[in-house]
Amino acid sequence: MSFPAQRTVAPSAHDIALKSAISKAARHLMPMLVILYFVAFLDRTNVGFAQAALRADRGVGDAAFALGAGIFFIGYAIFEVPSNLLLKRFGARFWLARISVTWGIVAAAFAFTTDDVMFNVLRFLLGVTEAGLFPGVIMFLSEWFPNKVRVQMFAIFYLAQPFSQMIGAPLSGGLISFGDSLGFARGWQVMFFVEGLLAVVAGIAALFLLTNSPAKAKFLDDEEKLALSNAMAVEDRARTEDGPSGIWRAMANWKVWYFTVIYFALQIAVYGTTFYLPQEVAGLLGKKVGWEVGLVSAIPWLVGLFACYFLGKAAHTVARRRNWGSLLYIGTGVFILGSAWAGANNQPLLGIVFITLAVASFLTVGPITWAYPTAFLTGAAAAAGIGLINSLGNLGGFVAPLMRTAFNDAMPTKSGEWGVVSLGVFAFLAAAMVFATKFFKGAKSDELLEEEEFAPVH
Repeated sequence: MSFPAQRTVAPSAHDIALKSAISKAARHLMPMLVILYFVAFLDRTNVGFAQAALRADRGVGDAAFALGAGIFFIGYAIFEVPSNLLLKRFGARFWLARISVTWGIVAAAFAFTTDDVMFNVLRFLLGVTEAGLFPGVIMFLSEWFPNKVRVQMFAIFYLAQPFSQMIGAPLSGGLISFGDSLGFARGWQVMFFVEGLLAVVAGIAALFLLTNSPAKAKFLDDEEKLALSNAMAVEDRARTEDGPSGIWRAMANWKVWYFTVIYFALQIAVYGTTFYLPQEVAGLLGKKVGWEVGLVSAIPWLVGLFACYFLGKAAHTVARRRNWGSLLYIGTGVFILGSAWAGANNQPLLGIVFITLAVASFLTVGPITWAYPTAFLTGAAAAAGIGLINSLGNLGGFVAPLMRTAFNDAMPTKSGEWGVVSLGVFAFLAAAMVFATKFFKGAKSDELLEEEEFAPVH
């Protein structure tokens, strides 16, 4: 019995140019964007390494620390949408650089904290100055990369989180240990000052290394510029048909608010875990925060790095994004609950395993979540809608430490497991909402996603 030979279709010159343009754009833009978010995430979360020292040296108690950890997101939320609109006006290259330099200056100023009031003021200002970075990059990538490879680019961008914790955790712990040995400064002061200056340097570099649009990219030839610009124009037309037009319609759109709730639930899990990760690991190991705790704290992020990249690369269909997203949110909730159980039952190895799996789950589901709003928002509507989702969603980072502290105060235990349990519940809500997108009316952007044939970027 013989079978007919498979018919192969040679790629057109346009397809070749488009794939080449996407690959070049990824190589030229993604490293700088990852560096920006690496330093941003480091400066957001390094307070976890300084909590005990700030309490001892400056009288910043648990309640003040929880407020300071969360108040960052108030300033962030207030200025997020305006910052995103200004990015649209001035261009990503200049605005992302400005954000990085200003937040770096504020981050370095934490070295001079005198009391809990100054700590909280600086945390608020850190949110104000960093506002617009994350949604600005999400919008920037949605203007550079077609939907088929967009989750892959989001996943690469998200790699800054595990990198910041893998490298940042031992870096922060090491800077504290080094600073304590100097004699003229405290370790936590050295950590804040050095890591703040990293953001200033990164912002200056971004001004020279980023490009606002494919049409202005010197690293693309004319054919590649045309192919990529045309591909994005086709997607823009689909997004215009699917989504709202204008700033106010975007901010009132029900889908924007729907994904805001999902992102809020995700951020409760992310920041409720991240802020307290060093202390939780120290408690499981029975050690003080330092080199050893920093190294063990890096393990979850190392595993999350691989999970985020490889699943993000493969999530290039509507069904995969919906099904994998739902499962990953369920996993996030289950593994956070598991870490609470391990802490309560003095099971350090299982505790590290559950924390590792929780981090891998919430890291991987983030890029998939952002695929939804960027598929129906474009132009000024994207600036407003993406900014709104990120700003209000990130209030989960404000709620999480306060909620965790409140549960621990109401039901005190040695391991504080009830505060951890409270973080995991919201992930199950997000899982149900992502799965419910199955019942949304078919959209032009979804049809286009299924029709696109070019392979993911390698």
